[in-house]
Amino acid sequence: MPLWLIFHPIGTFEDDASKQALTEDITKMYTDVGLPAFYVVANFMKLPVNDTWVGGKVKKDRPFIRVVIEHIAIHLPADNDAAYKRTTSRIDQILKPHVADKGYDWEFHVDETPRKLWKVNGLIPPEYKSEEEKLWARENRPVPYPGS
Repeated sequence: MPLWLIFHPIGTFEDDASKQALTEDITKMYTDVGLPAFYVVANFMKLPVNDTWVGGKVKKDRPFIRVVIEHIAIHLPADNDAAYKRTTSRIDQILKPHVADKGYDWEFHVDETPRKLWKVNGLIPPEYKSEEEKLWARENRPVPYPGS
């Protein structure tokens, strides 16, 4: 699953339309590589302005958006710098209209959690691009399969 934790101050991402626009762009990143849409989870974590400190000071001059991304379903090859550049560039493209173009300060990082520590509704997710995962993508839900 890709999990996006979007930490943002009050006054940003206040309405469903802004959240939906961002999450649709996030989801497309993953469905474009064949992952089921339901794998993609985004949590908007609203914070009072005085709860975000950058460099030991309250960040008041303009909104600061911090994004923590967890990748579990698929990982980047450790020795492929081009893959890392493509992925971070794609994240930049996603955040640009929703964060950067609004004049917000922002930062993100991506963690990769071992797949062996992941289950969905008690099921072991199928291997990437397997027929079982394609079924999950078509159904947009976890479906029991032999070995799950």
